[in-house]
Amino acid sequence: METVDFLLESLREARSRTLALVADLSDQQMIGPRLAIVNPLRWELGHVAWFQEYWLLRHLLGLSPTLAAGDSLFDSAKVAHDTRWDLPLPSKADVIVYTQRILDRVCDEYYQHTPSKDAAYFLSLALFHEDMHAEAVTYTRQTLGYAAPRLTQTTAGTNPSPEPQIKPGDAFIPGGTFLLGNANDQTFAFDNELCAHEVHVEPFSISRTAVTNAEFAAFVDDRGYEHREWWSDIGWQWRESTNAKHPLYWKSGEGKWWRRKFDEIVPLEDYLPVIHVNWYEADAFCRWAHRRLPTEAEWEMAASAPSKIGKRRFPWGGEPATPQRANLDWQAMGLIDVRSLAEGDSASGCRQMIGNVWEWTASDFLPYPGFVAGAYKEYSEPWFGDHKVLRGGCWTTRSRLIHNAYRNFYKPDRRDVWSGFRTCAL
Repeated sequence: METVDFLLESLREARSRTLALVADLSDQQMIGPRLAIVNPLRWELGHVAWFQEYWLLRHLLGLSPTLAAGDSLFDSAKVAHDTRWDLPLPSKADVIVYTQRILDRVCDEYYQHTPSKDAAYFLSLALFHEDMHAEAVTYTRQTLGYAAPRLTQTTAGTNPSPEPQIKPGDAFIPGGTFLLGNANDQTFAFDNELCAHEVHVEPFSISRTAVTNAEFAAFVDDRGYEHREWWSDIGWQWRESTNAKHPLYWKSGEGKWWRRKFDEIVPLEDYLPVIHVNWYEADAFCRWAHRRLPTEAEWEMAASAPSKIGKRRFPWGGEPATPQRANLDWQAMGLIDVRSLAEGDSASGCRQMIGNVWEWTASDFLPYPGFVAGAYKEYSEPWFGDHKVLRGGCWTTRSRLIHNAYRNFYKPDRRDVWSGFRTCAL
């Protein structure tokens, strides 16, 4: 576990990033339209602060709430999603003041706090919860067509050059017995990744890179969205009900494909990973290409090295992520070429398994054997069964959050998240 003082500094940095992500938005933009896939951003900021106060000040220290009506406004477990636009939410300025008051109280209470396992756990929980919501703010801006956030201290526009020596095609993984899940008791872990357990994985071959825009465009141009044979029954029901004909933000014109990137329309970049495709679309592409999605055990095994080498925390080893290894932390302010960042390769030769784009797997989001819900019981357990697992993180994911065993999860019809995929041979 990290030290308390280090975690407090990380909380300050996280809050600075959260506020920077909405700095240019008006009060009206901070409410936005009522949609099932986003939150009003004024609510989202208030919820982040409320969550921090609930676990760090009220749960752990027994202190009184800062805002008397906080629970009725910002408790996500009790405030139904569709009602959040109807709440008497504070103005943008007032909700920012509220977030700062909570952070100041937390820092005052925990500064030079006697280190304890509980303090480190709940400080980490609040930190990673805010990191996840910061990522959600970014895809809300994309969903609503707002401008890209204006951030400093990034390497925006410095898309690394691709590595021409990357081998095309698949990496072969010999399979065998593999320890699935997070077995590192020295770091924070979410409940759904605990209970690491051995699984047997058959030999398989997995693509070295995520599927690119050019590859997915071939599927679209071959009228893949119109041919029933490439779709599962439920996938076809989704396609028919939405009349989807191509990825969500794609547009055709002047004889080529374009995509919407925040509030801009840009030519479709061949070697960027396809993004904003849901599980059904990924599955249909695989059927068309005579491929399949990897299971999460296969994905984690390919990222973590064969068991005879020992399981790695990251594809490249045990060292933290750097801009030379993974596209994380908004550092490039967008996607990069799938051939870039050779320093981040896994031992099996797969590139960008951490960062750039979340990757759908074939697996349902289910508890590992022996699962026990953590203190934050609403994090995992309510979503088992009807969500699919994604792995690897994306360009907006914080490097302190992501690792090979981290499990993200969304319903298979979600197209708004920064999700793509890689494939396996049949």
